[in-house]
Amino acid sequence: MNIKKLIVFLLFAFLPMVVVGLVMHFSGASAGEAAADAANGDNLTAINRLIMSAGSMLIPLLAVIFTQLIFKEPVLKGLGISFKFNRWWWIGWLLMPVIAMLTLGVTLLMPGAQWTPDSEMVRQSLQNMPEGVGVWGLIGITLLSGLFAGITINALFALGEEIAWRGFLMKEFKGKKFLSAVLWIGVIWGFWHAPLILNGHNYPQHPVTGVFMMVILCILLSTMLMYFRKKSGSVIVAAIIHGTINAVAGVATIVVTPANDLLYGAAGVAGMIVLLVANTCLYLYDKCISKENVFTTLL
Repeated sequence: MNIKKLIVFLLFAFLPMVVVGLVMHFSGASAGEAAADAANGDNLTAINRLIMSAGSMLIPLLAVIFTQLIFKEPVLKGLGISFKFNRWWWIGWLLMPVIAMLTLGVTLLMPGAQWTPDSEMVRQSLQNMPEGVGVWGLIGITLLSGLFAGITINALFALGEEIAWRGFLMKEFKGKKFLSAVLWIGVIWGFWHAPLILNGHNYPQHPVTGVFMMVILCILLSTMLMYFRKKSGSVIVAAIIHGTINAVAGVATIVVTPANDLLYGAAGVAGMIVLLVANTCLYLYDKCISKENVFTTLL
């Protein structure tokens, strides 16, 4: 591992995020208020907040490019950008709606969570749907549209991150144990989100505690993403999974009125429980069925 190179990359990745966080804070464009703005009819402000959050996903890609140029290495070579299709592409893609629905189920078990199919959010969403579409139809449409977004626009933005986290950093951690690399990359990825989290993204009720929750979430997500990256041989698969889970994660909160944002939804304890179970299943498959032992070998 080239420590100097890693430090340069981290500076390029983290410093612009600090700037983004400061701009959001002093402009009042808190990440956690975009949905509220849209619900209140202030679509322009909601779009501005969304652009700020989504645009930040391209910062890690720029950090990789600048770092590679400084160290006079091929910019994107060896980062896993491959279009060689295999079954792990569609397995990872189609697994995300399953995880979203399981997260919805676990969310309903959280203290204070209530099934509210007649909420204001549901009513407003159904106004834009064909007549006769009920709450389950809304959930189905959300999942299908999320699948489409996950392999198109969301995957494109997610690739900005994945080239860094599951491309560049996996290359830099080559020779390290898989789970050790998962931990370090997950921690880096989690704290990278800190400026957004402190501005209300994912945990608007608990922005400070949310930073550490995000680190745990990113470690769990990184386990899955790195496994699919290894099995598929392509960082694009990680981008598709990343983009799709971002698109379908909201299913867990459409019809649930939560009491605590640390508990509900994909970013809360509910989502973490589902990811832990999913990662355990991947581990058992890897050890007992495929017997490749990805989890216990070196990158």
